[in-house]
Amino acid sequence: MRELVLDCPEALAESLSDALLDAGALSVSVEDADEGTQAEQPLFGEPGLEPDVQAWSRNRVVALIADGDDPAQLMDQASGALSLDAAPAWTLREVPDADWVRLTQSQFEPIAVDGRIWIVPTWHDVPGEARVASPAGVDGVVIRLDPGLAFGTGSHPTTHLCLSWLASNLQAGQRVLDYGCGSGILAIAARKLGAGPTVGIDIDPQAVQSAHDNAQANDVEIDAGLPDTHAGWRADVVVANILSNPLKVLAPMLCERVLPGGHLVLSGVLERQAEEVAAVYATWLNISVWQARDGWVCLHGQRPA
Repeated sequence: MRELVLDCPEALAESLSDALLDAGALSVSVEDADEGTQAEQPLFGEPGLEPDVQAWSRNRVVALIADGDDPAQLMDQASGALSLDAAPAWTLREVPDADWVRLTQSQFEPIAVDGRIWIVPTWHDVPGEARVASPAGVDGVVIRLDPGLAFGTGSHPTTHLCLSWLASNLQAGQRVLDYGCGSGILAIAARKLGAGPTVGIDIDPQAVQSAHDNAQANDVEIDAGLPDTHAGWRADVVVANILSNPLKVLAPMLCERVLPGGHLVLSGVLERQAEEVAAVYATWLNISVWQARDGWVCLHGQRPA
């Protein structure tokens, strides 16, 4: 494999990337050409929203091409498609051979949450520490979970916050609803922590299948499905780790799903968004920040019995 590398201005980055893909590039990435210098630019938007600016002032476009492809011909074709007067200057660099599966797997190590819950990819042995009871004398919980297309590998602070709440507060036998279940990690953790009937809901059929598969791999039973398959199902603990905007839209429905005396646990909310989200929910349920981590918060409220 080889990489074709070129620099271009902001206005050209997106269209040139598309043109390179149309011309036969295997993949294209765009990087800040000033990365690592004082001219480096942050580029991001609100979670779930598109950033205002789609590229940096100076962009480095990197196109992966097959060994048999002619980079000059590929560049000429991409430049012609954009009606450029001349193709931008480019260089070619070799991509060393590697065991990409092993290399990718090496990036995902076992993750410990509060010393009690461990998320361990299937290609790793369970760490010895995960087999030892916590200082409080409670046995550890091991979840075997591989990174996949569904959100929820256990590495994000919002997932940690929800797992921490479950580990500290979930009572044996309680019904749990994981809304926006993704990989099913929170539902699986709840079952391993002693929850009773547990439902996972997601709008993505692929996530629903992932949650089913991961539950089976962990020898627990969760009932995962699309929203209309569990309409009206209520629980002692309703947890939703999504983003602030959909959480606000879903507020009346999520509050209705909480049984009397039950708990609502929300995450995917930035610290600066917490008051706004809590204000939306105040019509149905008083919620407040339970814990914060790395700029994210977990909100919690309890319905009166």
